[in-house]
Amino acid sequence: MSRPNQAGFTYLAALFLIVVMGVVLAAIGKMWGTAQQREKERELLFVGNQFRQAIGLYYQRSPGGQKTFPLKLEDLLLDSRQPGVQRYLRKIYRDPMTGQAEWAVFVVNDRITGVYSMSQETPLKSSNFRLADKKFEGAEKYGDWKFVYTP
Repeated sequence: MSRPNQAGFTYLAALFLIVVMGVVLAAIGKMWGTAQQREKERELLFVGNQFRQAIGLYYQRSPGGQKTFPLKLEDLLLDSRQPGVQRYLRKIYRDPMTGQAEWAVFVVNDRITGVYSMSQETPLKSSNFRLADKKFEGAEKYGDWKFVYTP
């Protein structure tokens, strides 16, 4: 015989357990998404600085007296101005924010002086940048993180 005052208790307990599990899983999903975005930001900072350094080396190692910047990013893979094989990058890295191998380029006098992401997302990181990246503080989108080489 069942007692009338305990009818439905198991059903309510199961519903409560499902609600608690849903809240916990939602919190874990949000934390995981934030961790993923922070990792992409770290990768963007690394890759962007690799491009900046490669553009700087291309500029500094210009043959002759006139220093020039590359016309296209592929010039960083193999410098045709040099008599031997000279590489400044091993490959054109993918933009971690968009997942594409396409970058927006910062151009001065038809020459590439820097790169930046085409992503319009808002960055999580807004301070505590390295000295070379200090100007990224307070940026509203990843596209504002411009990795430009200035001699």
